[in-house]
Amino acid sequence: MPVPIPRQRAIPAAESGQAQGAFSPGGPSGAATGGPAGAAPAPHAATTPVDSTTNLTLLVIEDDPAGSLSVPEMLDAAGKPIRIRTARNLTEAERLLTDDVHCILLDLALPAPGRAATESDDELTTLKHVLRLAPRHAVLALTASGDAERGAEAVRVGAQDYLFRDELDGRLLSRAIRYAVERKRSDKAERRLTESRLRAQENARLERGLLPTPLLEGSSLRFAARYRPGRSRALLGGDFYDTVRTPDGTVHAMIGDVCGHGPDEAALGVELRIAWRALTFAGLCGDELLSTLQQVLEHERENDEIFATLCTVDIAPDGRRAGLCLAGHPSPLISRPGRPAELLPYENGGPALGLLHGARWPRRQVELGGEWSLMLYTDGLIEGHIGEGKERLGQDGMVDLVRRRLAEGLTGEELLRATVNEVRDLNGGELTDDVAVLLLDRTP
Repeated sequence: MPVPIPRQRAIPAAESGQAQGAFSPGGPSGAATGGPAGAAPAPHAATTPVDSTTNLTLLVIEDDPAGSLSVPEMLDAAGKPIRIRTARNLTEAERLLTDDVHCILLDLALPAPGRAATESDDELTTLKHVLRLAPRHAVLALTASGDAERGAEAVRVGAQDYLFRDELDGRLLSRAIRYAVERKRSDKAERRLTESRLRAQENARLERGLLPTPLLEGSSLRFAARYRPGRSRALLGGDFYDTVRTPDGTVHAMIGDVCGHGPDEAALGVELRIAWRALTFAGLCGDELLSTLQQVLEHERENDEIFATLCTVDIAPDGRRAGLCLAGHPSPLISRPGRPAELLPYENGGPALGLLHGARWPRRQVELGGEWSLMLYTDGLIEGHIGEGKERLGQDGMVDLVRRRLAEGLTGEELLRATVNEVRDLNGGELTDDVAVLLLDRTP
């Protein structure tokens, strides 16, 4: 038995632009019927964006054998005819609901699938079915005259507006269609904006939770840190740092940098930081700790080209000396009263983690003195450009910059903030790489 082809009406004026009289579906006026037999339904496709070159298309869903429902010829805001398709039931509607339909006019009197018209335990069952069928389309509800309560309920359920059945005219209906389409577009944009905002808030909470909380209870050292990810609108990058005090009174600090500054690098940096903290509390330091961290990196990285630089410092309980290990990382900066700020001397450091299997990282003992300020940083602080040329700030430029800020009397958070801001200004804008700076001060 051949399957009947659902009707797809088209007012001649909608195709030719010529004026026509009122159109009554199913009535004696004889509209052209029959749509393209091979038209593929796309009930879940996004509606075609409306612009000055696009004709609006209305899908009318109604069952009116008497032909009393008259849908007049309508023009959109640009004066172009609005195309009309009709379906007598939801099965036909689903076949005609292609992605070029912009609005649906639904007769609320139409019975739901598998439900007799006299059953009214839920008068809006048909509307709810259409809303599920076409969640991205604008919907206008058609109800009996004077039944404003039912129309308002339809809007509450999800329709964009409602109209009275016997009050349809071209101007009212065309205006209602344009309004419904724009309101649906506005609702979708607002929903996407809300979802994006909630997602950003959730990401921000997650990233803030992944930033370290220094554990320095019982230590006389002062701690400060500054962090600026290279990713736009991010709170966390591939740089990482941490500071803890172990039960023997030793203060351990570290700073590292995973190559790259995307979300995968940020996640790997967090893993390495947490692993470093756990290994430090377990009593590891120097070469043994870095060898274990390299194993963690090798197991967690996405590919063999990922590596990380690292600087670790363990400060003795008396605060006067420290052990220093560098894994492909720039040497810390130390400032002491009566002496210019300088880089800690260090030769024969080990390679970055993840580059050489079986590498070693020697630990060097350095004298700090009785009063000092130690700054650990990532290469994002020294690789910014100077002016419009290709010249970079470099370690020497950073040392001069910090010396000037120290001469101004800046310390702690103020010193770090001024340093990072000046590096950014010298670069002529935001730095493209992540920047992390950690400062430990000892003042008798």
